[in-house]
Amino acid sequence: MLSRRSFLKTAAAASAPLILSPKVLGMDGPGPNETVKVGLIGLGGRARAMTQAVLETPGIDLVAISDCFAPRIESFKADFADHSEGWNGYVEFRDMLENENLDGVLSITTTHASPWVACNVMSAGFDTYIEKAMCLSIEEGRHMVNVARRHGVVTQVGTQQRSIPLNNWASDLVKEGAIGEVHTVEACNFVGPAAWEPRPAQEKPSGGTVGWWDIWTNQAPLRPYHQDIHFGWNRWWDYENGGQVFGVTGWGTHSYDQVQRGLGTDMTGPVEITLMEDYEERPLYRFDLEEDREPGPEETGQDYYWVRGQYGKRARVVMKYANGAELDLKLDGDYGPGLGARFIGEDGYIEVNRDRIWAEPYEIIERDDRPDPLDVNEIRPHLENWVEGIKTRRACNADIEYAQRSHTVCFLVGIARDLHRVGETLHWDPERERFVDCEEGNAMLSRERRAGYELPV
Repeated sequence: MLSRRSFLKTAAAASAPLILSPKVLGMDGPGPNETVKVGLIGLGGRARAMTQAVLETPGIDLVAISDCFAPRIESFKADFADHSEGWNGYVEFRDMLENENLDGVLSITTTHASPWVACNVMSAGFDTYIEKAMCLSIEEGRHMVNVARRHGVVTQVGTQQRSIPLNNWASDLVKEGAIGEVHTVEACNFVGPAAWEPRPAQEKPSGGTVGWWDIWTNQAPLRPYHQDIHFGWNRWWDYENGGQVFGVTGWGTHSYDQVQRGLGTDMTGPVEITLMEDYEERPLYRFDLEEDREPGPEETGQDYYWVRGQYGKRARVVMKYANGAELDLKLDGDYGPGLGARFIGEDGYIEVNRDRIWAEPYEIIERDDRPDPLDVNEIRPHLENWVEGIKTRRACNADIEYAQRSHTVCFLVGIARDLHRVGETLHWDPERERFVDCEEGNAMLSRERRAGYELPV
C-alpha cells in the first residue's frame, strides 16, 4: 500500500502540491461520532483562549501546535501541562501539515500573517478555522475566498456572534419585520490604526531559529526587531487595519458582521460610503457620562465601557445599502451596543450585542421562543458548528464569504478616512468589489506583499 509520505514525495516529483490533507488523498474524514483532530498555528494570547475552548468542547481534539518562534511552543505546552503531553510541536507549520493526520487546522495568527498561513493550509485541502481579522485588504480577502472554494474546504472565521443563539434569534426578528422596515442602523465609530515611526532596534528575544523574525514579519515591511511590533502589532497599519481594543478590524469586525447578519446582506455590502467629518485623534468617551452611575438594562454595551477615556484616531462614516437602509457609524465606546448594532425600523428598534439584546417597545422581544444566554464559553458553539461542518461538509455559520463581506465594511471605513473627502459620497459596487467613481480608492483595495510571502495561486 502506498503510504501518505510516499504519496507526497511522488506528488512533489510530479510538480503537485507538496502537502495534501487526508481528504484530498481520498481518505475518509471523521464520521458522525468520531473526534475531529486539529492542529493549531500561532501561539499568542488569543490561541490560549481558543485552546481552552477546544479543551471544553466535545468532539474535537488538539494534537499538534506550531509557532515560528520556538520558545513559545514549550511555554504553551507548560501553560496547558495537564493536557499537552501528547501534543507535537513544530516551528514550521507545513511540517505539521505533512506529519500529522489532521482533520482541520486552527489558524490563530497575527493578521498580517493570516492570509499566507491560511491560504497555504487551505491549498493543502485542510478545513480551516481562521481568527479575525483574517486579512489586510479587500483583494486579499477575496483571494482567500477563492482558495477556499477552489479546494472545497470548510471554513469558519472567528466572528463567533454568528453562533450565539440569542444573537441569531434577534437578527432574524429584524429580518422578519418585527420592527417594520429598517431605515437606520447605528453602530460604533471604531478607531483606526496608527503609523509606525522608526525607533532604535532592540535585541531579539533568545531561543528563536535563524530567520524567525523574517517569517513573523511575513508580508509586512521587514524592520529591525522591536517589542512594540512583536507584542503590539495590532496597533500599526502595516500589520493591522485598526485592531487595538476598540479598533475597526479588531472589535469592528464583530459589530459590522452583526450589521450584515441583521440586514440579511451576508453576500453583499453597502453601495454608498460618505465620510462625515475629519479623521482626527480624539477621546472615545462622552463627557456627560458620570463615573459612578449604574448602567441601565437597556445598555447592551455596558460590558465594554472600560474603553472609556482612551484615545484614538477616528471619524464618523455613513453607508447606505441598496435596500435603502443607512448604516451610521457614530456611537462612542461607552455608549451603545459595543460589539453589536442598533436596528431602527418603522415600529421600534432592536439592539443586538454579544449575547445581550434590548428593544423598544420591549414587547417585541418578550416571546416564548427567545433563547437563553449562553452558559458556556462563547467560543464553544462556534467550534461546535465548525466540527459539524467538517463532518457534514455543510457551510459554517461564519463561512469565509460572510467574513469577506463584513471585513469589507471595515476596510471601506478605513479607505474613506484615508481619502479625506469629507461630505463626498463614494459609490461602491459590492458585486465587483470596486469603487464605481474613485480610482484613488480602488488603488487602496490591495497592498504590496514582501517577496517570499506571495499567496498561493
